[in-house]
Amino acid sequence: MSARRLLYAWLMVVLEGHTALAASYFVSTAGSDSAGGTSATPWRTLQHAADVVGPGDSVTVRAGNYAGFYLDTSGTDVAPIEFLADPGVLINQRNATTADGINLEGASYVVIDGFSITGMPRAGVRSVGFPDDFAEFVTVRNVTATNNGNWGIFTGHVNDLLIESNTTSGSVNEHGIYVSNSGDRPIIRNNVSFGNRSNGIHMNGDASQGGDGIISGALVSGNRIYNNGTGGGSGINMDGVQNSRIENNLLYNNHASGISLYMIDGGGGSSGNVVVNNTIIEASDARWALNIQSGSTNNTVCNNILLNNHPTHGAIDISPDSLPGFTSDYNAVISKFTKDDSSSILSLAQWQAATSNDLHSFAATASQLFVSPATNDFHLKAGALAINAGTSSLAPFADIDGTLRPANGVFDIGAYEFGALAGDFNRDGSLDAADYVEWRNSLGTTVTRYSGADGDGSGVVDLADYARWRANFGDGALGFGVGVDPAAVPEPSSATLITLLFAFLRGICSRSTRFQFGR
Repeated sequence: MSARRLLYAWLMVVLEGHTALAASYFVSTAGSDSAGGTSATPWRTLQHAADVVGPGDSVTVRAGNYAGFYLDTSGTDVAPIEFLADPGVLINQRNATTADGINLEGASYVVIDGFSITGMPRAGVRSVGFPDDFAEFVTVRNVTATNNGNWGIFTGHVNDLLIESNTTSGSVNEHGIYVSNSGDRPIIRNNVSFGNRSNGIHMNGDASQGGDGIISGALVSGNRIYNNGTGGGSGINMDGVQNSRIENNLLYNNHASGISLYMIDGGGGSSGNVVVNNTIIEASDARWALNIQSGSTNNTVCNNILLNNHPTHGAIDISPDSLPGFTSDYNAVISKFTKDDSSSILSLAQWQAATSNDLHSFAATASQLFVSPATNDFHLKAGALAINAGTSSLAPFADIDGTLRPANGVFDIGAYEFGALAGDFNRDGSLDAADYVEWRNSLGTTVTRYSGADGDGSGVVDLADYARWRANFGDGALGFGVGVDPAAVPEPSSATLITLLFAFLRGICSRSTRFQFGR
């Protein structure tokens, strides 16, 4: 056996030994709840699985239609509970306890992955803690929630939440994703939210519901949000959200506001936030691209595209009590601003003179920026005014596609970086052996998000980053891989894989929450 195969075999033994104490259960439409719950003898219902599982257990659900489930059991930081759906799993009946598909009631350290959920009276997935006992470390990923009564995904009183790579659409009354009730440090990334009556993503501190009424330390990144808001709201709505980052989001054809920072029920204004490298194109019946109200001070806005198809509404609507500490610059905008809720409209030049903001910003149109706005392709086109027009200050080190910034030495404006290459770890405009060396030399290290060879933003340089580089080897200066001999692509050596294994084993020993939950 080769050294590499021996190493892989050893890794599998380690993994099997590590998971020996946890149970792996299975559910199938052909199963029985009186069976053993194994792959060969699966259970029939999700609820039976939820009644049985404990810390460290996983439940794999085979394709078919199911009623939902109610879970009030928690995992632990070293042994989460996981419900994992195979392709073709659909929850089309509510659980027997609440009006939701999947309901996590006071449950922490739980992973929900891969389910499709449709037609629930209230929420597709609901996860809640309590005002005096927050839930924590709940992950909802790869869920498709369609045509549910109020929300695709709803959470309340949950700290350290991760909502990623979900699709939420057609919420009849309210929002695609709703994060509420003072839960801190939520990550909402790489989701698609469209066709919801109100907000694509809504975040509300909800002071009236207990807690401090503030959501802090949030990251809202890489989301694609469109065709929402016929009933009001925003593409991204933030009530009482503070000291958070809103970056790399694409919002288009939303019918209310684009991004809103304000306070109604929050414990304070949405202050101290960074709104950076977003692309917003408002519909012809929409409000303003960026809406900042009710004492939401000390916000920073840079590297954004803020366009609007409404005949009188424009880029930024900010109230006088939100202006203290407000900083805005290096944006591509429609030349319409207001400080008094549209009573008077300022051109870009008038706005610059009145506020001393946006001195490096410029007016632009969709046709001057995008590949094909008519077909909703909002990548920057060759020669776009936004290329190399941004600032490095506070900019994310990758774009909405996960490709590294800057591509040509200077950051672009908007959610997309022109000419960026996945795996160009040294940012020289081509994918070659030098990027492999960069990856190899930093393998297993923890880095600042999207820096160095961390090509996928996981915070750790690992094999996933190598795979990103290898898949695009030869791009850029070498002609996008045309004619590249696969044999010329370096493979990790056995020594490199051993390094990775020991890094993995250290992760197993520590079992940090970052490792377990992908934060």
